[in-house]
Amino acid sequence: MEERAHYRELDARYYMQAFSRTMLIVKGAGSKVWDAEGNEYIDCVAGIAVCSTGHCHPAVVRAICEQAHELIHCSNLYYVPHQAELARKLAEITGLSRAFLVNSGAEANEAAIKLARVATGRKQFVAFRDCFHGRTMGSLAVTHKPAIREPFEPLEPKCTFVDYGDAGALRNAVDENTAGVFVEAVQGEAGVILPPEGFLREVREICDETGALLIADEVQTGMGRTGTWLAMHQHGVQPDIVSLAKGMASGFPVGAIVAREGLAFTAGQHGSTFAGGPLACAAALATIGVIEEVLPGVAAKGKRFAEGLAAYNPRAIGLMVGIPVGDRCPEVQKTCANRGVLVNCAANGNLRLVPPLTITEEEIDRTIEVLHAALG
Repeated sequence: MEERAHYRELDARYYMQAFSRTMLIVKGAGSKVWDAEGNEYIDCVAGIAVCSTGHCHPAVVRAICEQAHELIHCSNLYYVPHQAELARKLAEITGLSRAFLVNSGAEANEAAIKLARVATGRKQFVAFRDCFHGRTMGSLAVTHKPAIREPFEPLEPKCTFVDYGDAGALRNAVDENTAGVFVEAVQGEAGVILPPEGFLREVREICDETGALLIADEVQTGMGRTGTWLAMHQHGVQPDIVSLAKGMASGFPVGAIVAREGLAFTAGQHGSTFAGGPLACAAALATIGVIEEVLPGVAAKGKRFAEGLAAYNPRAIGLMVGIPVGDRCPEVQKTCANRGVLVNCAANGNLRLVPPLTITEEEIDRTIEVLHAALG
């Protein structure tokens, strides 16, 4: 208790209070974490869909340590170890052509905005209500949530928002000035909102008809989270640009955009000091190797969650589960934590579970048991 109190005092004194926090996590292994008091939790937050291979997976730890002994940083003025291999792997698993590495999901969407503008010569975008694409100024401009947008307006680029799932409204909004349409295959921050049948195919058709680029934000849904490398692929839709981050490197900061043939930055159009560094690329390649092993079982694990929680009308796709609980969400979240399971509240009273892809059946069953107790 003394250690936690001291840490809280330091945080309150020296860190900008932009987050609401209650717990000091000090250790993680697999799908479990421990707080400063030694309490154990099944982690169904996983850094918000970040710790795809669990905490401190041996293969990822080994890759980071081995690379750290060789070279920690190398400027993009030179060829960077593992960078080309990672770009090739991202092209292969997405079915696209070329990658550009960044440090986060927001940076990936910033890069997508720039690439769409320079490739089309157009300046405006269309996105969807309740979407989330980041908090940097550009990514915030294509993010809908008024509470985080309004303090920073006016924002650029100009973005029109339409209802998620309304293809007619999208068709009316996209015109000759639209550089790209930002869409999530599942709206994660909104509470795991699934698209209507056929909607994403209609988005693809509208973009093809108008010359706008389809930009798929798979920061939360990508890297196997929904049971396939990209959630878009479950709908038979190939984006022009996809943004990735969260689950790419098991918690090491890295993101990417991957684009189809014919879409790429040329010399001087974009850059970054830290993006695609040796440690990030080593961690990402190791993470992809682990995901390749566990990916065939993700759908079955998601089905186990969905069936076990069927009484609460969950929305689930792979290991991405949303449960509508309304105003009770904070209370349910706290009760789950008190019983040893970490979950979090997304928007609109939706409980969200995005555990590591390596979570075991026993851990799933224990989580379901705790949720029944908290929700019942």
